[in-house]
Amino acid sequence: MRLNRREFVAAATGALARAAVYAPLTDTDGMMLVNGKRTFAIGSYYLPNGPDGWERARDAGFQFIHTGPKKDAMDKAHSLGMRTWASVGSIKPSTRAADQERIRKLVMEYKDHPALLFWETEDEPSYIWRKTEARIPPEVIRETYRFLKTLDPGHGVYLNHAPTNLVSTLKKYNPGGDFLATDIYPVIPHGIRPSYALHDDGRQGDFLNTYISQVGQYADKIRQVAGPRRATFMVLQAFAWENLRDKDRDPKMILFPTRAQLRFMQYQTIVHGANGIIYWGLSFTPAGHPFWDDLAAATRELKTVAESLAARPLPLAVQKAYHDTGHSLDRGIEWVAKPAPGGALLIAVNADCNPVDVTLSGLANYRSAELLFTAGRGTGLHQNALRERFEPFGARVWHLKH
Repeated sequence: MRLNRREFVAAATGALARAAVYAPLTDTDGMMLVNGKRTFAIGSYYLPNGPDGWERARDAGFQFIHTGPKKDAMDKAHSLGMRTWASVGSIKPSTRAADQERIRKLVMEYKDHPALLFWETEDEPSYIWRKTEARIPPEVIRETYRFLKTLDPGHGVYLNHAPTNLVSTLKKYNPGGDFLATDIYPVIPHGIRPSYALHDDGRQGDFLNTYISQVGQYADKIRQVAGPRRATFMVLQAFAWENLRDKDRDPKMILFPTRAQLRFMQYQTIVHGANGIIYWGLSFTPAGHPFWDDLAAATRELKTVAESLAARPLPLAVQKAYHDTGHSLDRGIEWVAKPAPGGALLIAVNADCNPVDVTLSGLANYRSAELLFTAGRGTGLHQNALRERFEPFGARVWHLKH
């Protein structure tokens, strides 16, 4: 069909008007925009088990929960000032018409719900355990994304990848997502029996690094996949691998991340530039288990400094001088600085499996340093520098004040 000049101008004007209605979903560095505001994402696939799950999740700092397209859950989220996301599946070539109709019905029913933050198509589409072919080809995810956008251009689409597969493979899925994520769950007991998604060496990840500091490497990998404009989220561990078994669980193999490990992994994620953190596995964590208290304590820290986490990094000229602890230095201290009221937030993690003693200098613009979230101790500035001894995989957050 050919358009005359008047029809062409009208169509182009209409397209521009429609585009203007829908605000960008991410800023130029991938940070999610919610109603135009930069927002560091703190989410969960599940509510904590036990009573008052929604309220406990909110109080722990979680902003959004995966609910599926369920009105009662979405209404509950909205009543608490929270948001949700919902999965719609994908459009298979063999069932295209039925899939399109199913997705159309879901989207048209829920796209205007005030709790909806974004949609999801398929989880880990490229991944089949112990095989190289994709579970769902990229062209299927791309087609589903295009169809979703014709129905609801105002909401983004979330796409989570398994930690394995080549960057070049995962990039083929990029046109199918606005917010890209990868999941990595590295707290695994030695000697665990084989199970789905664990390699023969008992690991989920496949980098040479076997420690929890592999989280930072996977954050770098998903950014390499996504490029600068798409949001990147890290999906982190909120469960014990042994609890994923339906039966014959070995109590000796039930190992949850500790509070210190949770803090390290979430802060290393931030240091490596991720735009948000989503936790998976709370449905496999028994009600009343102390793990929830540890996770809630860690995420409440993020809630406390959420405004700073959403900001762009500050270009501080921090220098590191290491002092011998009797150990070699492998990866050492990783850090990022963000704006904070009256100064800056300095986040530093020790990516080594050994203790590290370091002096951080180049802080002449600040008169004091308050160590946050670490009771019973403090670190002050001395000659424009901080000296700190980090335990293996330790994390520190300072409020630097002018």
